[in-house]
Amino acid sequence: MAIDMSQFHQVFFEETDEHLATMESLLLAVDIGAPDQEELNAIFRAAHSIKGGSATFGFSDLAELTHVLENLLDRVRKGMLALTAEMVDAFLRAKDVLAALLQAHRGAEAVDEDLVRALKQELDALGEAAPVVAPLAETTEVAPEVLYALTVEIDASEARDISGLIAQLAAFGEIETLSQGTLDPVAPWVLHLLSAMAQSEVEETLAFALDPASFRVHPAHEPDVPSDVPSDPGFGLFDDEPVEPGAAPLAAGIALEEDGFGLFEPLESDSEKDPLEDAGFGLFHPLPLEVAKSAAPIAAVVSASPTHSAMHVERAASSAESSLRVNIEKVDLLLNLVGELVITQSMLLQAGMDLDPVGNERLINGINLLQRNSRELQEAVMSIRMTPVASVFNRFPRVVRDLAQKMNKQVELKMVGEQTELDKSFIEKLSDPLTHLVRNSLDHGIESPEVRSRKGKAPQGKLTLRAFHQGGSIVIEVTDDGAGLDRERILAKARERNMTVADSMTDVEVWNLIFEPGFSTAAQITDVSGRGVGMDVVKRNIQTLGGRVEIDSLLDYGTTIGIHLPLTLAIMDGMSVCLGQEVYILPLTFVLESLQPLARDIRTVAGKGRVVNVRGEYLPIVALAELFGVQQAKLDPTTGILIIVESDDTRLALLVDDLIGQQQFVVKNLETNYHKVDGLSGATIMGDGRVALILDVTTIARNNQKVAQTLVSALASSAA
Repeated sequence: MAIDMSQFHQVFFEETDEHLATMESLLLAVDIGAPDQEELNAIFRAAHSIKGGSATFGFSDLAELTHVLENLLDRVRKGMLALTAEMVDAFLRAKDVLAALLQAHRGAEAVDEDLVRALKQELDALGEAAPVVAPLAETTEVAPEVLYALTVEIDASEARDISGLIAQLAAFGEIETLSQGTLDPVAPWVLHLLSAMAQSEVEETLAFALDPASFRVHPAHEPDVPSDVPSDPGFGLFDDEPVEPGAAPLAAGIALEEDGFGLFEPLESDSEKDPLEDAGFGLFHPLPLEVAKSAAPIAAVVSASPTHSAMHVERAASSAESSLRVNIEKVDLLLNLVGELVITQSMLLQAGMDLDPVGNERLINGINLLQRNSRELQEAVMSIRMTPVASVFNRFPRVVRDLAQKMNKQVELKMVGEQTELDKSFIEKLSDPLTHLVRNSLDHGIESPEVRSRKGKAPQGKLTLRAFHQGGSIVIEVTDDGAGLDRERILAKARERNMTVADSMTDVEVWNLIFEPGFSTAAQITDVSGRGVGMDVVKRNIQTLGGRVEIDSLLDYGTTIGIHLPLTLAIMDGMSVCLGQEVYILPLTFVLESLQPLARDIRTVAGKGRVVNVRGEYLPIVALAELFGVQQAKLDPTTGILIIVESDDTRLALLVDDLIGQQQFVVKNLETNYHKVDGLSGATIMGDGRVALILDVTTIARNNQKVAQTLVSALASSAA
């Protein structure tokens, strides 16, 4: 029975995406002057895999373009053509077009056929114009193209879509119908295929559409083989051995390579054969044909040993068993269920606190065990969602290369910490902001080679992408060694736009002006930047992820733009605090310590506020009850609790009534269910069913930063 191929399309799409990404990364890293043979083989394998899968699933446009690309890659990897920069550029454009064709089959906009046709012509022209490593006339041994002559027999009762099968096989080479199948009398379809595909590859292709028992693939007997060649098929035990007239017997020196039925090592052969041309999954192998350009009959050579292919199959199987593709929606559902489990565990924990520990020892021990298992389960599920930022970083070598060429700049890209893991939901939304920051660094930051030379810099600029953990957050930095931000120019541009600015503004305040909508200091508008659209969007997108953007710059030395993000937005460790009759949650990553101050440690600055002396350091006191308008809360620090928090290098003392406890909380998005509230980052459900609000310590610290600086300055002045 024929198999519905559409059910495998998603797997094919994902695997093709991986092959295209592999091709791009290898092409960007290849040394054009001295390319590594293994890298060239890996690029060829990726293209070959795409072609095979495309033909199998009937995506002829992908198969045809990849076939042209594969032919050129094959000549380069065999040393018949020298690799050039023009070839690499064309290969990268082919990768882009293949990706667009793939998206078109996923439902996106169709690709212009003229574009595909022009690319094929360009690849063909490069093959003709490229310098030959060794002229054919001077080469003593020229490796001819290796083809396989195969006979394909298909049961007529199973060949419902024989025309589709023939079309699929035709994409791999020349095919001829020797006889048509019939049901009465029973006779199979017999096809002759001349292709670079080995027998096992043809069998795998047909197995997608037919029951393996309904077809047979075996080496073909060429009609133009001399008549004195033995025609005995060997009763299915031996491959045919071609013998030319007057040829010496095997004992005279012709070595037959075969698999030895698992008992003997294969004999060495003087002729070398690329193992990639033969997958070798079967016991016996088709006979490859060396096709000469002369009119002489096709001469067959014996196929290679399956040792390499068997190892390849074993490695592929091992790799497949080590990973599993899972729909992200299933992971999200699992994460939500774990969140509900954490809430239930919190309810049981709170209920257990009221029980007699002696009479209910087993129940309390069970609740404690549930708490530990819930935490381990939560960490395990969260680790499934964590993805290395390399999936985002890996697209930038191509972006930097193309933009640097377009701007006539020399740029070296360095990536650090690519294996740092981040929640997948962040990974998907991080690409656009990072792309804009990288483009800005290339356009506004890094100067042209001439300008850099006049400044005493190396002609080649440096751009660094770095990811690392910092406390409970992940930081991603984009650093360049370019011109840096010009403070005076930014202030002048701000005044032109009637923005309220002052010369006394700090550098950080000046740098933050570039995040204003429509703000740009570019001298001219280009297709890369200069329209004042982007940096405000970058900041807004990062803030929606619960993060922030920071800038550090020095004129003529470079700029660093850092993106600070929480590790996840799903579950957090927090401290619950009491304000009057309300309960609030403090993320534990910001908490340094808590204390109950003495009256002598509290100082009041007239008209400014209060500070507390903590081991010689004065910290401003922020009364959360006043900030959120909570009634019946304590306002005297000596009767309440001060919680010392730190964010953005700013320390504050938050005044609360009392501490309730520390535990895990499931974060619920406040904006989705209500709207954005300044100073709050979300909400959670407590063990008793009440809703508690989660404090946004970063926003509270930033809003009170100026107040803190004013208080400390005023206190220092009065002390002096």
